[in-house]
Amino acid sequence: MTNILQTYRGTLISISALIVVLLMSAFIVPEEEQAVVIRAGNPIGVVNTPGGKTTAGLYLRIPIADRVARIEKRLLDLEMTDEEVLSNDQQRLLVNAYARFRITNPVRMVQRAGTTEGVRVALEPILNSVLRQELGRRTFQAMLTAERGTALAKVRENLDRQARQYGAEVIDVQIKRTDLPDGAPLQSAFQRMETDREREARTIRAQGARDARIIRAEADAESARIYANAFGKDPEFYDFYRAMQSYDTTFANSENPGSGSILLSPDNEYLRQFKGR
Repeated sequence: MTNILQTYRGTLISISALIVVLLMSAFIVPEEEQAVVIRAGNPIGVVNTPGGKTTAGLYLRIPIADRVARIEKRLLDLEMTDEEVLSNDQQRLLVNAYARFRITNPVRMVQRAGTTEGVRVALEPILNSVLRQELGRRTFQAMLTAERGTALAKVRENLDRQARQYGAEVIDVQIKRTDLPDGAPLQSAFQRMETDREREARTIRAQGARDARIIRAEADAESARIYANAFGKDPEFYDFYRAMQSYDTTFANSENPGSGSILLSPDNEYLRQFKGR
């Protein structure tokens, strides 16, 4: 056995060295990552990039001379802390927003930012600036309506334009919370909103009273028309009907039925309907 080892010693050393070199040369790129091969500080190749010719798998590099930078291929988050923004109606708002982006040009990202964390550091102040600029053109009330979507679309467009220089693409920008800061500004806003709602309620009540008067007048006119038509068709029945209504109103005592007296002569014209025809 010793003689065999001595005989093939050189071969075994060569095989071992070859295995070590292969292990140092090989690298695996999974589906959720993309890679940039860097030699002497310069990118010389990419693996598994969006729209690229290579896919995920096993690849080789020159040991020691080449370095592999691994970059996320999935969507990345850019979180924004609470920032105070001045709206168009001079309201100070606390805005909390976030953006989603992905790396589409890893070579440019490595050259301009180095890592994905470097991209976040570069994009965060840009997001704050673009958000301040866009929300400053709109009122606080507009941020509670559909106009908010238009503002965010413009924010995404402007942020994406800036992100391209770092090899990133901004997919979406959303506002998690828009609120007034605590203290006097908040109370002032609540009072103004309460005053606006009270004024709106008074306007609605006035319109309702006006509509009620119009409807009541139209109903009275329709009632008079019906009575007039009835009188024209059968004057005797109309006279009888109106007399019955008058008797009901005169002789009824809703507060204490059965009490009280009315003295009338039998030949009183008011009682003519009791005499029959």
